[in-house]
Amino acid sequence: MNVQGGTAENAVRNYRLFIDGDHAASESGRVIERHNPATGALVATWPAGTAKDAERAIAAARAAFADRRWCGLSVAERSAVLFAVADRIRDNAAELARIESLESGKTLAQATDEVLWAADIWRYAAGQARAQHGDSHGNLGDGKLALVLREPAGVVGMITPWNFPLVILSQKLPFALAAGCSVVIKPSELTSGTTLIVASYLSDAGLPAGVFNVVTGYGKDVGAVLSAHPAVDVITFTGSTATGQAIIAAAAPTMKKTVLELGGKSPNIVFADADIDAAVDAAIKGVVLNQGAECCAGSRVLVQYSILEDFKARLLEKVRRVTVGDPLSPDSTIGAIVNETQFEKIKAYIAKGRAQNTLLCGGEPVAGLPGYFLQPTIFCDVRPGDAIATDEIFGPVMALIGFDTPEEAAIIANDTAYGLASGIWTSSVDNAIWMARAIRAGIVWVNTYLDLPTEVPIGGIKQSGYGRENGRFAIEEFQVLKTVVIQDSRAYGKYLG
Repeated sequence: MNVQGGTAENAVRNYRLFIDGDHAASESGRVIERHNPATGALVATWPAGTAKDAERAIAAARAAFADRRWCGLSVAERSAVLFAVADRIRDNAAELARIESLESGKTLAQATDEVLWAADIWRYAAGQARAQHGDSHGNLGDGKLALVLREPAGVVGMITPWNFPLVILSQKLPFALAAGCSVVIKPSELTSGTTLIVASYLSDAGLPAGVFNVVTGYGKDVGAVLSAHPAVDVITFTGSTATGQAIIAAAAPTMKKTVLELGGKSPNIVFADADIDAAVDAAIKGVVLNQGAECCAGSRVLVQYSILEDFKARLLEKVRRVTVGDPLSPDSTIGAIVNETQFEKIKAYIAKGRAQNTLLCGGEPVAGLPGYFLQPTIFCDVRPGDAIATDEIFGPVMALIGFDTPEEAAIIANDTAYGLASGIWTSSVDNAIWMARAIRAGIVWVNTYLDLPTEVPIGGIKQSGYGRENGRFAIEEFQVLKTVVIQDSRAYGKYLG
């Protein structure tokens, strides 16, 4: 990576691929330009990687795994590298946060929080490197012993999205490295900067060449190769359900393991006995954080009819405090939508909402700003089957839906193809326990929302995917079990006598 032109405040960062320990241009010679969605200014370029680039990176990762230059090290040595990267991320939080804000349009304050969260995940994974162990069976009779070994799965292909570039990288990469795997990653073509910087951090920390490789570019050129290549043993992807389905199909001929964190249409359920002010605050957070580009976004807010009018009044009062504006300003709550394609997609769903439902507030682009800015938008009188209640919008759009009983709320909550996250707001232990059991989702929050401690696993069911990230189970996605049965030959019972 290098930086050319301008001052530190407006410099364009020009990155290169990272393959087999070296920064390199793509064999195509082409680059992708990334413009700040808040201003339109050019902020970075990176290579438009090709299938040949991906194959070169896979070969480097395969060779690194085969000669055991990383997986053959002790877990203490692996852990030390991961801790060093955690420290570099933390120490460079201001620079990394600014890069993420400029590339994605998210607010600098949010990006800063995410960088520090990413550092924490690396520290946790570094500890997990030394905590991994297998099993033994010493009760199989005299003269026999069995061991169950956890071994690295091999070469891991990673495809990460634009909405949380560094955090989602960190929910995958350090756990794969802790397990002893080699990795090839394709970050989003919209937000590749911090991934390439982490590659340099790993190299500086002593990760052997070839163990981690970055090929920037488009899914059709790079991601498709990772998904189908026979030398890739695991593919892990975060993004849309449609793309996840395509990855499963591409991976099927080689029978590689797939780990998928996909779309969501999460319900945030508010009972009459809830702390209404807290629930209102969390409902807003659930759809405006990251401009609504959040797989766990609480885009369906279910409110018990007896408090629905009061809830709407408080919601309208509080949403006025949301400030849409310059992502670098500390006064902004919401930044810019990531690009024109996503901007137009959200506006199209708002138009569907206007046709089917009652617009409570918002619904318009923000006048006077040069980039892709939208007002937080709330619809009421929404029916469970309406477009804004069924489709993942990935924007700051809330659908308010009424319900009478816990049973009705559970039916509405589960009436979706997705099963990623959910929220329950109640002061009743009975409601909390019953609903937590009734809702079909990988995450259930009670009296909180978008609360993801590093120590707990995240992931979905149904069309929200499978596999888990974060927590002590994350490393298992990048391991295989091997059974070793050891027999004392003196006690061997001969098959042929």
